[in-house]
Amino acid sequence: MNVGTPIERIWPAPVTGPLTDPQLTALYGRAPRPHLRVNFVASADGAVTLDGYSAGLSGEPDKRVFGMLRMLCDGLLVAAGTLRHEGYRAVTLNAERRAWRRDRGLAEYPTLVVVSGSLDLDPAQGCFADAPVRPLVLTRDDAEAPAGLTEVADLVRCGADRVDLTAGLAELRRRGVEQVLCEGGPHLFGALTAADLVDELCLTVAPLLAGAGPGRITAGAGSTPRHLPLRHVLAAADGVLMLRYARDPGEPPSAGAAPAA
Repeated sequence: MNVGTPIERIWPAPVTGPLTDPQLTALYGRAPRPHLRVNFVASADGAVTLDGYSAGLSGEPDKRVFGMLRMLCDGLLVAAGTLRHEGYRAVTLNAERRAWRRDRGLAEYPTLVVVSGSLDLDPAQGCFADAPVRPLVLTRDDAEAPAGLTEVADLVRCGADRVDLTAGLAELRRRGVEQVLCEGGPHLFGALTAADLVDELCLTVAPLLAGAGPGRITAGAGSTPRHLPLRHVLAAADGVLMLRYARDPGEPPSAGAAPAA
């Protein structure tokens, strides 16, 4: 069902009338090989939060695409700090989206994947305790798990002094989690960029100025700039823009990717 604020494609080829859910799904789609997609929302002046939370920047059109991107992925990647701050609950999908996945031979739900070097995680948080699929936690080799965490999640140890994201992503792909959607936060996005692991960025631009104070969608140590061509521009009637950038199809897979079969 397509309800709420209409979304239209304005570039590269305008599409007449509001996009349906099947049209949106086709525009984003699943990649033909292992793929890491990053999804963020920002203000027009580049802020990643409003009053401390990303929810203040997100409206109905963004949430519609947000849910669709979750439907398309095998694994949902998020940093522990974002998980705690944003109060993540269990990763679930509505009946229509679960049916879409089943019809394509996918698991009914994507797997939550948390990046945590310290394992400062609460096993009672809904994202773990109520998860329909057992979450994975990428962590350091010597990190000590709090009581109860291994009862609700599987630990993937990858890295001595910090989480090795390249090794972690390779392990996810070995387990069949090939299409990964990252929802942040900024330091995780910065680390993924530095390791040249980002294949795609989906960026929603909210039509407001947040002013000085909030950080950007990426943070951390500087890294080599990466060229990421613009693929489409969608616009909602409320002034929201949704931009999709992705590597060229012929470009080699990102680091840690297994060769396509």
